[in-house]
Amino acid sequence: MIPYGKQHISEQDIAAVTAALQHDFLTQGPKIAEFEEKFAQYVGAKYAVALANGTAALHLCALALNVNEKSRVITTPITFAASANCVLYCGGKVEFVDIDPKTALIDLEKVENLLQANPKGTFSGIIPVDFMGLPVNLEKVRTLADEYGLWIIEDACHAPGGYFIDSKGEKQTCGNGNYADLAIFSFHPVKHIACGEGGMITTNRKDLYDKLQLLRTHGITKNPDLLQENHGGWYYEMQTLGYNYRLPDILAALGVSQLERADEGLEKRQEIATRYDAAFKNSKVCFFQYPKEKIKHAYHLYVIQVEDRKGLYDYLRTHQIFAQVHYIPVHTLPYYQSLGYQKGTLPRAESYYQTCLSLPMYPTLTEAEQDFVIEKVLEFCG
Repeated sequence: MIPYGKQHISEQDIAAVTAALQHDFLTQGPKIAEFEEKFAQYVGAKYAVALANGTAALHLCALALNVNEKSRVITTPITFAASANCVLYCGGKVEFVDIDPKTALIDLEKVENLLQANPKGTFSGIIPVDFMGLPVNLEKVRTLADEYGLWIIEDACHAPGGYFIDSKGEKQTCGNGNYADLAIFSFHPVKHIACGEGGMITTNRKDLYDKLQLLRTHGITKNPDLLQENHGGWYYEMQTLGYNYRLPDILAALGVSQLERADEGLEKRQEIATRYDAAFKNSKVCFFQYPKEKIKHAYHLYVIQVEDRKGLYDYLRTHQIFAQVHYIPVHTLPYYQSLGYQKGTLPRAESYYQTCLSLPMYPTLTEAEQDFVIEKVLEFCG
């Protein structure tokens, strides 16, 4: 069986988790701070907050930025539903903007057109998604955000280690906080760093960092500098309504271990992508291309587009190749349609969905396995 994505657990990972199990803390211990510090350093951000999962990270970002029933937030329809759901959790409304068919990322020209067509203050923020691992040009997003008073949450779940080159020729890594107010990552098993479950928020803003730490733990603090009163060493205060979104030390230990070989995994993903590119170059299979001198694609996914997507999907499964579809446009999901969103309103996203298929992409995919996948794809497509 060849899945579309798969975790890689090494003996080093197992040893790290075993050691954590033997420590005094299984939760709220020192491994959390270690993981946060090392992850922040990896992406180039000042602060990082570890959380239970990527969805929790999105939710707390929305809370920290004061999303409420008056908020209207822009995002892409080609993403996992959590990217939009976080706005609904806080009572806000989502405005989906169609994709650029060349990249499948949110079309920034259409974003600008939407902002120009509405009075300033209509929209509160934007959640661009580094879909597949391809970085959004956040410098351009920041220019729009500054002009129209928007905050930015970068959904970088697919893109740890990815980057783009800005107009000054400087490398901007996904999640470094230089353009976005907040960025989020996921440590689901198919992601670059696998913790089983887990998430991370990165930021360069101390005010948001402090707020996130409070929201992560029921809104409770024992920090003497923040207490309104202090009855003794046991004393704590609940200062806002928060959540139990903490990450256990066991999973943080796994994350620290996985992070040590993150670059190795990223390079392997790029090697796999290069082999796919070469194999499909002169075929009927369409694949996304980009200027490699300006972007480092993190390749969480390798997406192709074919006319008979359902036929290819079924054909591959008969050969134990479990390709996947990413994603069903969020605005077409039944719950979103119950809120008034309609099919036919975002034709590029809907057209993309009819033809897209994610092929196996993970660091332990062997050349023989990849050759078999390529053979069967070309066999079906002709």
